[in-house]
Amino acid sequence: MKKISLMKAIWLCYRDKKMSDSEKTRVRAERLNRLVAHVKQNSPYYREHYQNIGENFNLSDLPPTNKVDLMAHFDDWITTNDITLNEIETFMMDLDNIGRKIKGKYLVFTTSGSTGNPLVALCDQSTNNVMAGINMMRSFARKADFMSFLKGGGKAMGVFATGGFYLGNSSVRARLLSMPWKKRQFGVTSALYPIARIVDDLNAFKPTMLGGYPTILELLIDEQKSGRLKITPVIIMTGGEYLSDQLRDALEAAFGCPVQTSYACTEGGTIACECPEKHFHINDDWIIVEPVDHQNQPVPDGVQSDKILITNLYNYTQPFIRYEVTDRVVMHHEPCPCNNPSPWLTLEGRTDDILTFYENGKIIKIPPLAIYATLKEIHGILRFQLIAHGQNSLELRIAPNIGDDPQNLFEVAQKNLSAFLANHGVTTAHIFFSDLTPMQHPQSGKFKHIINKTE
Repeated sequence: MKKISLMKAIWLCYRDKKMSDSEKTRVRAERLNRLVAHVKQNSPYYREHYQNIGENFNLSDLPPTNKVDLMAHFDDWITTNDITLNEIETFMMDLDNIGRKIKGKYLVFTTSGSTGNPLVALCDQSTNNVMAGINMMRSFARKADFMSFLKGGGKAMGVFATGGFYLGNSSVRARLLSMPWKKRQFGVTSALYPIARIVDDLNAFKPTMLGGYPTILELLIDEQKSGRLKITPVIIMTGGEYLSDQLRDALEAAFGCPVQTSYACTEGGTIACECPEKHFHINDDWIIVEPVDHQNQPVPDGVQSDKILITNLYNYTQPFIRYEVTDRVVMHHEPCPCNNPSPWLTLEGRTDDILTFYENGKIIKIPPLAIYATLKEIHGILRFQLIAHGQNSLELRIAPNIGDDPQNLFEVAQKNLSAFLANHGVTTAHIFFSDLTPMQHPQSGKFKHIINKTE
């Protein structure tokens, strides 16, 4: 694959808007064929996976892939032989490497690991340029909001999980490391900080654009209304979690500006961008999305899928082809009033709960993402579930990796979580170990890591 510069990526995204449906279909097919030819030649994993795939194939002929299998064959999966998973893991042990390129060539990201252990993603310069091009050309649903952002100084600050190689945090730091003179334009504060610290950081930075996880931004509504938070963003961009209509309305009322969201993942970048109609239009020139059932069979339009398979058409170093993502969506091909001809998605509204604690007559609210980030870093925990039962009582359910002792894992989790809560002013929480395993909702089948179940 020829290298794609940022300007070329921007031009390709612009050109797509001018193409007919038949031209778009042709370009997408050419990109898929080139990608498959590349992986058959350069990836030992895909060479074996596709040994029965000839030159003429349909997308459905390609066997699906998943995180567990790909990570188990990481060194054979990637199409370059100049780096190994062991080298990447050693690189990630130093948190100062967040946003830096390993061997001067690849940015490293990790997923949150919501379905088990995290995935390690390797992005070369062309991959990063295409991701940036999509975001630059399609992030803003309305041109007026983009112009307001620029006129307001173009200052953006995100409230993300820090302390890890997560996509949002790492992308911002990579930009600041490569362009240190932009530190007054781009900033990040940690979603793991106490709310008072986040408020101080935002007040000092005064962002024109505020970004973050919906459950974090929800806690800022009262801060803004009370006057403790004193910022005047012209737009709020959320991501990483489901944004409900109720929370969108509450944020818009508190901050007096429009609120947008997007649908993205580490493996595929920004899969879909929101339009003025609040429809998530797939960036189908670069990403193929297949809604499927549990057996990976296609689900028709208008029917909620059990998961999706995504094909990233621009990451040639670490190819994701028909890769399983456990998100439930509904696909739409009917015309949208915004006139974007790309198909659009309805996303399932899944989100963890904000937990409320009571200390010395004070109410302390903790966003679920911060708690999740604290517990998921404990090596040996495959999956967990934290349930609040009232009176600051927390039940921790743990599914351990094979060979790891659940009691030992609980003791580490109890220590780390107690320290985290104490840092937020919660010192009387009682954390007890449950003999139950993490479980889905018996009716909906949905899974939540953090549950508020006050009694």
